[in-house]
Amino acid sequence: MLPTHVLAGMLLATPLVRVAPELAPVGFAAGFLGGLVPDLDMYTGHRRTLHYPVYYSAFSVPALLAAVLAPSTLTVGVALFLLGAALHSVSDMYGGGLELRPWEGNSDRAVYDHRRETWISPKRGVRYDGAVEDLALSVALGLPLLALVDPPLRAVVIGTLGVAVVYAALRRRLAEIAAAVIPLLPSSLDPYLPERYR
Repeated sequence: MLPTHVLAGMLLATPLVRVAPELAPVGFAAGFLGGLVPDLDMYTGHRRTLHYPVYYSAFSVPALLAAVLAPSTLTVGVALFLLGAALHSVSDMYGGGLELRPWEGNSDRAVYDHRRETWISPKRGVRYDGAVEDLALSVALGLPLLALVDPPLRAVVIGTLGVAVVYAALRRRLAEIAAAVIPLLPSSLDPYLPERYR
């Protein structure tokens, strides 16, 4: 789920606390944004339009090298953004499939590989977004961040954990609500609905 992705992106910046504490806030914010941005495609080709498991990973290598060789707000921000986006895109293949009820395990699509022009199958290490193990992962990622970040970012971590708890509690109900509401919508909206909702 999105909270897990953004917390994982933030956690990538933890080495900065020791090696370049003045750049840590930028790193945490960039990691958060990197973990967030891929899911902005939620309603426009989800896990395909903004998910690039190969390319984010490839571009993050020179960006990280630049950040190590010439640390600055820009180089660290770009590197942590790309690393967060890469981690998000790659980790989506270890969750459930791209379907309204991923706990049913009917989808063979986890994330799109643009390089090979094919869908990567779900590995289901985390059964589905919002599953109890997904929530546990969010909490495990969030707790060290609470000890590492300063108050403004601490509020972001606490808020993100709150969203994770609420989403995990409602996840299955949200799918049922969507399944009940979608047939009531005018057919003129069909082109705007994600494929998994049809």
